[in-house]
Amino acid sequence: MINKFSLQKIVLFVLPLTLVSLVMQSCSSDAPKVADDKQKYVMPDSLFKTLAIDTVQDCQLVNSITLTGQVDFNQDNQVNIFPLVSGNIQDVKVQLGDYVNAGQVLAVVKSSEMAGYSNNLIAAETNLAVTKKNLDAQKDLFKSGLASQLDVTSAQANYDQAVGQLEMAKRVLNVNGNNTDGEYIIKAPISGFIVQKNVTNNTVIRTDNGNVVFTISDLKNVWVWANVYESNIDKIHLGDAVDVTTLSYPGKVFKGKVDKIMNVLDPSSKVLKVRVALANTDYALKPQMYASVAVTNKEDKQALCISSDDLIFDHSQYYVLKYNSNSDVQITPIQIINTVGNKTYISSGVQQGDKLIGSQAVLIYDALNS
Repeated sequence: MINKFSLQKIVLFVLPLTLVSLVMQSCSSDAPKVADDKQKYVMPDSLFKTLAIDTVQDCQLVNSITLTGQVDFNQDNQVNIFPLVSGNIQDVKVQLGDYVNAGQVLAVVKSSEMAGYSNNLIAAETNLAVTKKNLDAQKDLFKSGLASQLDVTSAQANYDQAVGQLEMAKRVLNVNGNNTDGEYIIKAPISGFIVQKNVTNNTVIRTDNGNVVFTISDLKNVWVWANVYESNIDKIHLGDAVDVTTLSYPGKVFKGKVDKIMNVLDPSSKVLKVRVALANTDYALKPQMYASVAVTNKEDKQALCISSDDLIFDHSQYYVLKYNSNSDVQITPIQIINTVGNKTYISSGVQQGDKLIGSQAVLIYDALNS
């Protein structure tokens, strides 16, 4: 049985709970109802009209690898000029970096050797004249019976030798510039730029020291030597397309191809050297410039590809926005194989034919996540 004291305790305990419950119900009836799910994003028609919609395609897989490199002379269009005679340089007419035409005079050398060649020519001409007169005299004496056939034959042999000596003297002089004033004229054998100059006025040169006097290079074509590490050797092939960029022209891309792959590693840097030939008609590329070399090659494989403008990178993950309708835009994570230019190759996340939002993607991505 519940006594009077116990009943009072129960009433005192239950009454406050009842009052609290009534107050909460009253408050809840006055508060606005909160939706369990957040409102779904619907793209406005005005925004949709401004968007670029791309389609996932099946493409031939293209690999790209970026290498470091350096611009160099095209050695097939480069000439080193060595001194053919010893002497003293009197008149240097060009400076480093000057453009010269084929046949243009570069310098004048006063040379005792050239004077000797001139004297040899004069001596050969004199000897020829003497032997010619002697031959004519022996022929006349032979007709008069005062000389034998042997005398005529001997005179003819001397004359023929004189002719040969004169021809040799002319050829030697011609090889050395054909100058009879004791000067050797250094001329440009090709048109191009003076890229090396190792002499000044009054420089004494000798034929036995082996030093280059001038170097001329036609910079309309240049080489770029790229460095390939061992792990990337199998990704480089002859004929691969190459895009070359430099610090001097960050927005300009020079197109070329891999035209030579060395068969040995460089002993100092332990890299494989790859040569790229480039046209340089505007002389923008200068030897010794550093360059970034992007080599691309096509594989015998297919892969899904999209425009690189479709990509969104957030929280160490790439995403795209898959478009089904204005009220159905899905944030889709993807896995990338590689990116070449404005094309990105995908391994998973989308299917061929999917529609992707290709402009203002970040704006819509933020709206979907808000």
